Amino acid sequence: MVRQDGKRSFGLRETDGSEPSAFVGNYPRQAALKAARRLTPGPSEADADRQKLRLRERGTDKLHIYEAWAWEEDAPENGPEWLSGTITEANVAKQGIERLDE
Repeated sequence: MVRQDGKRSFGLRETDGSEPSAFVGNYPRQAALKAARRLTPGPSEADADRQKLRLRERGTDKLHIYEAWAWEEDAPENGPEWLSGTITEANVAKQGIERLDE
C-alpha cells in the first residue's frame, strides 16, 4: 500500500511466515538494502555470506525475493567525527517476485 509521500512498506518474511521487521522505501530494492545492512557483515564483499531475503509488500500479495550480502569497510576520511572506524556496506540482487496464495 502506497503512503501519501509515495513510500511503500515491506515486511521481512521469515521461514515460518512471521514478519518481525518492516522496512519502508520508494522501491523494493531500497527496502531490501536497508534489510541487508542488518545482516552479519563479512570482512570483504568477496568473502561476505549471501543470504536470501523475502520482503512482502504490505497491502498486496507480492513477495519480492533478493539475494543479499553485507561487508565491512573503512569509514571515509572525510566522514563526520561520530562515524566509527568501520562502516557496513550492503548489496542486493533481485531473484524474482512470487505471488502469495494466502
